Amino acid sequence: MTDLFETRTEILPSRKLSGRVSGLFEALAGDFVTTPAASLELTFDGIVGDFHAGPTRKSGGREPWYPRGTEMRNERQLSILASDELADVAAGMGLSDLKAEWIGGNMVIDGIPALSMLPPRTLMFFEGGVTLKVDGQNAPCKVAGRSIGEHADTEDHTTTALDFVRVSKRLRGIVAWIEKPGTIRAGEKVDVRVPEQWIYPI
Repeated sequence: MTDLFETRTEILPSRKLSGRVSGLFEALAGDFVTTPAASLELTFDGIVGDFHAGPTRKSGGREPWYPRGTEMRNERQLSILASDELADVAAGMGLSDLKAEWIGGNMVIDGIPALSMLPPRTLMFFEGGVTLKVDGQNAPCKVAGRSIGEHADTEDHTTTALDFVRVSKRLRGIVAWIEKPGTIRAGEKVDVRVPEQWIYPI
């Protein structure tokens, strides 16, 4: 059976990439919107004092298999974005700019092609010693889209929110959790290890 799976399944080898942290942000004001930071102090709970910190979180619309509000493991401790993808989304929405802070970004990384497509289990090793593990893509939502409308002062925030959901699919970055804590500083190099990938054949 194993041999049959191997002949039917294309397995892409693991690979290594490198990028650099071009921006750091934290949400310390009790809301998901973030503000710039020179560094982020990370524990196993996430960013110290951040809106999304904690070992667990409450389920929401992303987890329809649980009653809303069910306590579950927090795999969404950090939101990571790419500046080129932010620019693509802004252009697709007809905006001159789209700041990571408006949609709750904690980190912007440059130099990683198609950052939003990094698969689950990808490891991110930061120059200062922190390791993050990617959970997966961060699906766009209307709450973040409405925040864009408010910050960009668009005429119709509802239309802006819907545009964001449509345009930013697979461009809205990734979420990750802390595998090895420490401090990340702006400008740090990050080495990315993409695991083997395959499509489950059954």
